[in-house]
Amino acid sequence: MTVMGELGRAYRNGKNRYARLKKSEPAGLVMKEQYGKNPENMLIHGDNARVMDSLLRREGMAGRINMIYIDPPFFSKADYDAVLKVGNETIRHTVYGDNWRFGKAGYFSMLTSSLMQMKELLAPDGLIWLHLDWHAAAFARLIMDEIFGEENFVNEIVWNYKSGGSSSRHFARKHDTILVYAKSRKYAFYPLQEKSYNRQLKPYRFKGVKEYRDEVGWYTMVNMKDVWQIDMVGRTSSERTGYATQKPEELLKRIILSSTKEGDLCADFFSGSGTLAAAAARTGRRFIACDIGPLAVETSAARLTACGADFGVYEEEGRPEKENLSLKYEAGIEEIPFSDDRMVKIELKSLRINGLSEVTGADEAVRVKEMVKERPLDFLESWSVDFDFDGKLHRPTFVSARTGKGIETVCSGILRRGKRLNIKAADIFGNSVFIEPEI
Repeated sequence: MTVMGELGRAYRNGKNRYARLKKSEPAGLVMKEQYGKNPENMLIHGDNARVMDSLLRREGMAGRINMIYIDPPFFSKADYDAVLKVGNETIRHTVYGDNWRFGKAGYFSMLTSSLMQMKELLAPDGLIWLHLDWHAAAFARLIMDEIFGEENFVNEIVWNYKSGGSSSRHFARKHDTILVYAKSRKYAFYPLQEKSYNRQLKPYRFKGVKEYRDEVGWYTMVNMKDVWQIDMVGRTSSERTGYATQKPEELLKRIILSSTKEGDLCADFFSGSGTLAAAAARTGRRFIACDIGPLAVETSAARLTACGADFGVYEEEGRPEKENLSLKYEAGIEEIPFSDDRMVKIELKSLRINGLSEVTGADEAVRVKEMVKERPLDFLESWSVDFDFDGKLHRPTFVSARTGKGIETVCSGILRRGKRLNIKAADIFGNSVFIEPEI
């Protein structure tokens, strides 16, 4: 079969997949955690096809998302690792595989179905940004033309960066492609400006043209071009989570500012480490972020907490839970004079991780198991405590996430008489556990 024939089959299969979803019973979304007072922002753990179907048919979200950005697998036929630091040692944890059983047909079938759902979710004046590279961008543009209409093509953004390798067989591949499409010709767009340096860096002195000067030379301000030079997230960057294929916040901030206004709703259904959600929170936008990987969700939750975002953590209804993490702690209670309240002090002592071979591979699991025995709390990604637990929703008043300086292992809080306590902990692999101590 020719490439174009394979692409046509993929498109038809994607449309059929989309139709089957519409006929199935939509999954529900259940909020399990709430950070801050406003849970309107959503961080969702689940399969994005079922999640989008639920948003459309249960949550009434059709036509309500102002901007969608997705950074799906690139059809690179490779596996991607998160590089996790524990003390001075490094652990590699496979986050996702970009291998497709049915090749291009399987990959583009998934992409077609997903894009059809996203078109339904997108507001009439909304923009969708599809981030790919040389592996699939050319074919994806043909599919986008079919779904959104060739007349609704807006831009092909070239994101140029320095990272990556080189070859003696071809020019170094140092850019990704971001395809931008509108749902209709009446789309919202807010042009950004950039510096345009004068020839020879000298002033032109044209009448009516404002010129500026910096340490490089003279320049004017012009509407931004479609080639963007933004650095990758460096190894020493404060943004760096260790998550595979993490994109820089500066890139997402540029996308958000050019296609939304403050208070608008942004979404990413392949959210990874949560860069869109973090950039949206920092720029005053609302967000929906979804990923099927538990590590992606826990990484995003810690990142959003660190930037002070309000959000709820949701899961697909009926999703099975794996109990791969257990926590040891001590809880001390002190009565408060002349009060029914009590002061509770919780100190973490250790943790145990099961199923290590599933996340690190059998050979690496032996080494990691010994590391966990020696310094277990180094594997803690985050933990939180709800001192007023209602038996259903974890609403923490204490949250601590791992930083370069470590993590807090002790917390204190007031437990009112008759109230319940709930502890949540997550490890660096994305395993999590909820504990309700008997106090």
